[in-house]
Amino acid sequence: MIRVFPRRTTATPIGDNVFVGGPPLFPVQTDMVAISCTFTWDKPECERLQKEWRDQGYRVTIGGPAYDNRGEDFIPGQFLKEGYVITSRGCNNKCWFCSAWRREGPIRELPITQGWNVLDSNLLQCKYEHVLKVFKMLAKQKQKPAFTGGLEAAKLRDWHVDALTELKPKSVYFAYDTPDDYEPLQVASRKLNEAGIVKKTSHVVMCYVLIGYPRDTIAQAEKRLKDVLSMGITPMAMLYRDQTGKFDYEWRRFQRTWARPCMIHSKKMA
Repeated sequence: MIRVFPRRTTATPIGDNVFVGGPPLFPVQTDMVAISCTFTWDKPECERLQKEWRDQGYRVTIGGPAYDNRGEDFIPGQFLKEGYVITSRGCNNKCWFCSAWRREGPIRELPITQGWNVLDSNLLQCKYEHVLKVFKMLAKQKQKPAFTGGLEAAKLRDWHVDALTELKPKSVYFAYDTPDDYEPLQVASRKLNEAGIVKKTSHVVMCYVLIGYPRDTIAQAEKRLKDVLSMGITPMAMLYRDQTGKFDYEWRRFQRTWARPCMIHSKKMA
């Protein structure tokens, strides 16, 4: 099966049957093509690619998160680069800005496969036994684990902190999306600091900070980002987009100044 993507990202798989864009000059020995679309604003391009591949005689399917596919068991390396892993889908929270719970439903645990970059929407909502098995799997990997899907600070428990201390992760991400996230993030920061995971000289603990949503202001967003920075956590500004992907360029310029750790930590020293 040929896998097609509208753009290349750090998560795009690599292989002979992986293509970014239209069909190659010489036909590939398969007639099955699956186009993967993650972002809703890429749908027009994916639908254009669907027609282009069909015109070359291939049988084409199109899907992915942008098309509200629920997602079933995770197959390593199929639509994500080797090393990326998803052990659960869905989320029990119902955040207004998030599509995961609408698309995938409540949290559901999947069979655990091998990988080191965990993309689960809310791993810590899973049962104790499942999370423990995930941590044990990560401990056996050749690469240091990364929790780029994000961990919910309000769900962080002492045993999670102990496990993270043993794992020595490359990166752990939290989220500051709504005012309710602030106090749990403070508590998580204190626990991770006491465990030695938050360090002034590293960027191990990061936090996605949602900015640019309706009625947000740059001054308010900057305060949230600086509040996170004051905890010893590296904030990463995540610019809100609607279903069309449109955004304000003033917000985009501001977001870029809070998207690179070196630039962010220079603000703390200023």
